[in-house]
Amino acid sequence: MIDGFRKFISRGNMIDMAVGVVMGGAVTAVVNAIVDDVINPMIAMVFGKPDMSGLLAFTFNGATISFGAVLGALLNFLVIAVAVYFCILVPINKFRDMSEALLVKAKLKQEEDERTRKEQAEPTPEEMTVRLLTEIRDRLAAGDLSTATPTTLETDLPPGGESRAGGPDRLSIVRDRFPESGERR
Repeated sequence: MIDGFRKFISRGNMIDMAVGVVMGGAVTAVVNAIVDDVINPMIAMVFGKPDMSGLLAFTFNGATISFGAVLGALLNFLVIAVAVYFCILVPINKFRDMSEALLVKAKLKQEEDERTRKEQAEPTPEEMTVRLLTEIRDRLAAGDLSTATPTTLETDLPPGGESRAGGPDRLSIVRDRFPESGERR
């Protein structure tokens, strides 16, 4: 039973509500000071009474209707609402917007880093084969076979010069067709 109560008390909503009650009490004290020390004296300057509760009061058959008390309560409500909005909600919303912007910025940076990492990754065997074949084609087209060094293929072959399939490898085929290009430098 005590564990359930502890879970209930330590939940985020309960803590937020407690903070709201404390902040509401603090804001109420500030608002009451503003109303009592600033607004009511201004009202007294205009209407001649320091309190709005006696303002616009009508008595009929022993019942008093005081529109001034209602106006005073509305004024207190508006001042409290303005204070809560500008002192609590605006800063919280700014903080939330800033944190969301930082999260978006961090996510974009992470995606950019991931893209960069993919671009800098080692080429696949298929890409290496395409590069080698392109290089061979370009050298054949240029007629410059004396500087060809097919060392790119040698890195993919197992020791002994045989291909993975057991037959002659691509490097030995190139060396047979172009004996001058098979020499190492």
